[in-house]
This record gives sequence, structure tokens and C-alpha cells, in this order.
Amino acid sequence: MSSPQLPVVVEGAPPLSPKPLDTPQRVRRETLRLILRSPTFIIGAIVTLFWVTCAFLGYQIAPYHPIDESFGFSYESPSWNHPFGLDRVGRDIFSRVIVGARSVIEVAPAASLLGVTLGSLLGLLMGYFSGWVDNIIGRVIDAILAVPFIVFGILLLTALSGTSEGISVSSLKLVVVIGLAFMPIVARTVRSAVLVERDLDYVQAAKLRGERPPYIMLVEILPNVMGPIVVEATVRLGYAVFAVATLAFLGYGPQPPSPDWGLQIAEQYSDISLAWWAIVFPALAIASLVVAINLIADTVQQVLDQ
Repeated sequence: MSSPQLPVVVEGAPPLSPKPLDTPQRVRRETLRLILRSPTFIIGAIVTLFWVTCAFLGYQIAPYHPIDESFGFSYESPSWNHPFGLDRVGRDIFSRVIVGARSVIEVAPAASLLGVTLGSLLGLLMGYFSGWVDNIIGRVIDAILAVPFIVFGILLLTALSGTSEGISVSSLKLVVVIGLAFMPIVARTVRSAVLVERDLDYVQAAKLRGERPPYIMLVEILPNVMGPIVVEATVRLGYAVFAVATLAFLGYGPQPPSPDWGLQIAEQYSDISLAWWAIVFPALAIASLVVAINLIADTVQQVLDQ
């Protein structure tokens, strides 16, 4: 029987070092690297960055002023000077689409952040304490989810504004209403993740050390459920873009002559047979941003699920 071979040590060579462990920092760097190298993430990020740039520099990028009505006849078809054509009162649709990104970009990220933050806190409470805390909060969440999102948003906005007809809703009100509408869904997701974590050894060890529940939830459990929270944040952002445009279409948002995307569609949709371009191009802007954010969300979820 041959003896086991021992590693050959060369004189003057550096000592053999053990393979580095997968520390949390290394895992996070590897996860970020996989996300940034994904083609779907790159495409989604480029489209999203384009609309963010339009939101901040829209008036500098747009070839014409979005409210100027002196360009020509109403519903002039797309041409070299006006690639997206003119709307009912002779305004350049291309310029209005570029500048119209601002109202969406102002509201959607803030509303998603508010909804994810409140939902995560509720989910931590429900999952950690369970029992009567979970039952009470859970029943309230079920009641909110029983109401369709649009109906819930209109009811809140009407209550905040005091009228049921077309109203100019401030960005702050839209952020609060959309954030509150997203909160129950996020809370359910975080609760499920916390239920898995709360009985693990590191949580029990923290309890034995005498740590208080807020410390255990925020310092011990929260970092270990950040994966689902990040996924929820990206998914909710796409829904928030669609929600802002839908509420504006229904008259709950910026009022004419604002170039808001949803408002543009609402102003022109009755004449779609006369000028399809007045509706199609703002609708494509909404769709492109929602799809781009969903590409980012899908990539993040796939990498985190590996």
C-alpha cells in the first residue's frame, strides 16, 4: 500500500494559505458583479437612465417648449421637424414626452421607498411577534388588499383633496397614497421571510444575550431578509410608474397643460382614429420605462435566488 502523498514544500516559497471563506462582503460583491454583468440588467438600466436624464434635463434636451402651441395645425402627422407629430392644439409631442418623464420620476421612486419601508417594518413586527400582533395587522392588511388598487387610490386622493372630479394632486399626496397602497403587499412578503428566520440559532442566541426585540429585528433579522426586500423594491417601482400614469389618466395628478404622460393620453384618446401618434408615443414611453424596471427586477431576483 502506497503512503499518502504530502504536499511538497519548496524552500523559500511562501506558506500555503487556506482557501478564503465566503464572507458576507465577498458574497455581496459577487452578487453585485453578477447583477451588473447581466445583459437584461444592462438594457433595463440604460433605458431607465435615459428617462431619468430626461426627467432632470428635459427642458434642455427637448427641441421645443412642451407647452408652445405655435408650430402648426392640430394633429399634424410625424415629420422630420416633429418626429412624434403635433397634438390637438399644435404642441410638439416629442418635446412633451421628453419633459413628461419628470412627473413620473418625481413620484414613483419615493412612493416605492415609502411603501417598502412601511411594509418592511410591519412585516418584521408580524413575523417576529406573531400571535395577536400578526392577527390584528393581518386583518387590516386583508381589508386593504380586498379593495382594488385604483379604487383605493382614488378614495384616498378624493378624501385628501375634497373633490371627486379632475383635481391637481401634489406629488407628496401621490407618494403617500401609492406608498400606502404598496405597504400591505410588501408586509406580507417580509413577514414570510421573517417567519423563516426567527427560529434560527442566531436569533435564539440574541435572545439569550438579553437583546431587546427592536435590536433583534433591525440588527439581526433585517440584514438576512434584505434579499426579498430588494426584490420587492424593484418590482414596486415598476408598478409605481404605471400607477402614477393611471391616476393621471383618470384626472388625479397634474392638470393641463402639463406634459404628464398619463394626462397626454387622457387628453387625446378620444381622437385616436384621427391621430394615433398623439396616444401611441406617450403610451410607449410608459411601457418602455415599466419594462426596463421589470428587467432590472427580474435580474435581481434571479441572482438572489441562486
